[in-house]
Amino acid sequence: MNEYLGILIMFVLAAAVGGAFIVLASVLGPKAPTPAKSEPFECGEEPFKLPGGRFSVKFYLVAMLFILFDVELVFLFPWAVVYRYLGMAGFLEMAVFMGIVVAGFLYAWKKGALEWQ
Repeated sequence: MNEYLGILIMFVLAAAVGGAFIVLASVLGPKAPTPAKSEPFECGEEPFKLPGGRFSVKFYLVAMLFILFDVELVFLFPWAVVYRYLGMAGFLEMAVFMGIVVAGFLYAWKKGALEWQ
């Protein structure tokens, strides 16, 4: 346990410094609230309405598909690094994986998930 004593002391000191800064800012900081400071700020313009409206479902669908295919294709890099050591079995496994990824992409494309209109 003695190996972790330095790390524990560092965390305690960091928490103490952070807490001290928060307390000092609230105690020593200026307190002069005005009606202008209480209004919401929108780029210097007077707010005319609350933000509203809805995003199209297509936006979320394209975002999810991007993340899905992006994460799947990240697996290509480690495979390429150790490709020579995997041999034919590693190549066939990656071919099956890429086949599934391409099939999913073609399915999404055929269903019109990537169209904005």
